[in-house]
Order: sequence, then C-alpha cells, then structure tokens
Amino acid sequence: MHVGNIVTAAFWKVRADIGRNPVVVRDAARSVMLADFVFTLPGIVLITVSGIAMAHKSGIPMNESNWLTISLTVFGATGLISGAVLIPLQRAMIRHSEASVAGGSLSAEYRRVSRLWAVFGTAGPCCRSSCWRL
Repeated sequence: MHVGNIVTAAFWKVRADIGRNPVVVRDAARSVMLADFVFTLPGIVLITVSGIAMAHKSGIPMNESNWLTISLTVFGATGLISGAVLIPLQRAMIRHSEASVAGGSLSAEYRRVSRLWAVFGTAGPCCRSSCWRL
C-alpha cells in the first residue's frame, strides 16, 4: 500500500516535470502533498499501530532487541526523516512552482528542490520497505 502511493505520486509529478508546464507542475506538486496527507500518512500510522498491536497480542516483547523492534525503529526513523526533509521540500516545490507560473517557466530553484525531493523521496521508502526484511 505505502510504496504504491509513493510510486504513483512520483509518477505523476515526474510526468508533470517532463512537460515543463508551470501550471501542471504546480498542480502536480499540490496533489503529491495532498496524497501524502490523505493516503501515505494514514498508511504509515496504520502499519505502525497494527504492527505494535499484533506484536503485543502475540506476546512479542517490544522492549527487547528483536527483529520487530529493530524494524519498527528503522521504520519510525525513516518516517521522521521523511517528515523533516520531504514535507519542507514539497512545500518549497509548491512555492517555487507557483512563482514559476507567474514567470512562465520552471525556475532553477524549483528544479533544484525537485531533484532533492526525488533523492530523499527515493531513499526513504527504500529504507522503510527493506527494514521489514530484517
């Protein structure tokens, strides 16, 4: 569920960037942020809460170093990093794309922030997906 949301949002954002139409890029950047709040964030919370609840019900101790505790810790850490890095980058993309609409073409600053979003947006989900395989 989670990776599918990320891949779909990235797909539409990249398609918008390729077209270089500032209005389409702005709308895509806004939609990516909305999708994260509507789909991805609740998915992260649901995965975390249900994982802890199932561990508790199964008698798996959460205060010991085991695969589940390590996985949830890595999952949480990547989520915090994503929240601290990706959300500000998304806001910057929206802000710079709005300025680009007024200017008529995508600004260098938008392209810079978009590249950073692509790097951190790729690294975070990869870590979260692989942490469940520990």
